[in-house]
Amino acid sequence: MRQWTWGRRWTVRAVSFLLAAFAVLGGLAIQGHQKAEAYQRYLANSRRHAFAELSTGLNELDADLQKGIYATSPAMLTSLCTQIFGKAMSAQMALGELPYGSIELEQTAAFLAKTGDYAAALSRSAAVNGGCTEEEREGLRGLSAAASALSAQVAALQSDLWAGAATLEDVEAAEARLSAAEGGGQEVAGSVYQTIESDFPELPSLIYDGPFSEHIAGRTARVLEGRPIVTQDEARLAAAKFLDLKPDIFTLVSAGEGKLPTYGFSAAVDGGELYVEVTQAGGLVMQVISSRAAGTPVLSREKAVAKAMEFLEKRGYPAMRESYFIDQGGILTINFAAVQDEVICYPDLVKVSIALDTGRVVGFESEGYLMNHTLRSFPVLSVSEEEARDVVSPALTVLSQQLSLIPTGGEYEVLCHEFKCRNEEGQHILVYVNAQTGQEEKILILLEDESGTLVI
Repeated sequence: MRQWTWGRRWTVRAVSFLLAAFAVLGGLAIQGHQKAEAYQRYLANSRRHAFAELSTGLNELDADLQKGIYATSPAMLTSLCTQIFGKAMSAQMALGELPYGSIELEQTAAFLAKTGDYAAALSRSAAVNGGCTEEEREGLRGLSAAASALSAQVAALQSDLWAGAATLEDVEAAEARLSAAEGGGQEVAGSVYQTIESDFPELPSLIYDGPFSEHIAGRTARVLEGRPIVTQDEARLAAAKFLDLKPDIFTLVSAGEGKLPTYGFSAAVDGGELYVEVTQAGGLVMQVISSRAAGTPVLSREKAVAKAMEFLEKRGYPAMRESYFIDQGGILTINFAAVQDEVICYPDLVKVSIALDTGRVVGFESEGYLMNHTLRSFPVLSVSEEEARDVVSPALTVLSQQLSLIPTGGEYEVLCHEFKCRNEEGQHILVYVNAQTGQEEKILILLEDESGTLVI
């Protein structure tokens, strides 16, 4: 009897526990479902808000661009350009919150970046030149027309979203659709936003001092001009000779096109993988990358710099001067620039990496040099060192001066007085004063520690 009673009690308790567990699980399921629904509502509202921000930003951007067309004073133009830059950046941020991939938003994102950069360049130009040229004003007209068309398209789409005629898909759906399209080689379709990208307004051609200028796209490498195209075997020999290695260890892994077509070779060297790029025009080594991890350093930084300098001289880079270096994991990377007539030419940049355990070259980059190096004719100085020194902030102590050629945002070149300075905290600052106009061209901060120097 007692045994039966105990069994009955155990059964009742077990059933009760199971019922309670089911109740808890059911409650958690309902709660989880409610949370999921709340999250989906949050995402939908966030996307709607981002789309509204994009629409508002484009409308305001269009208005400021139109105002800029009619601005005559440098102060007003500068103010409007600042606003245009800010509106373009805000629109970019809103664009980044929408559930689409870079493929679908490529033209819109490029337009916003181009407009913002053009406005920033125009602001700088207005401050120096006292206004803008008719060509620059025509650029504003073209951007305004594009912004107006884009704003109208986005506004119409926003109306459809509010009316329920269109919806913003979730991130997962967008990513899945994009992935399927990329994997299958089919066109990307299905996005509510694609209607805008497929009928994107025509953008003006802009020639200005900035990275989106049309003149940059058509640039060729100065060093490679007129050089014959080499074969794969010739490129392999060039790679081997450059690094004092045997040609038969190099395997062709790529033959790229683009602005600087190259042959890419790989080789197993010193327990690591070595990758070398050789230009198809001329057969010059443009890049060397090694995956080998450096061991315990045995070479001083001074000797490593000397080895890098010797390496460059033997390979056809005779007039180079080291600027700054950084030590990362026992690999010392040194920046070199060409020197002509005592002017250091920073556009002609070459980077050499030395392994401090073996002293071997494990890294090399010469794209800047290949693109820009040439025999230059420097203008006569219109601003003396003393006059340029007066432009430097009185809060800085000038330590040294040299003439330097620096690149601008649009890949032009400006001859400057370079002043290395120290602030009150002991931090080093570089100030560049235009040797023709006396205007400040650039200010750089040197971040120095035991590993080397970073320039920002």
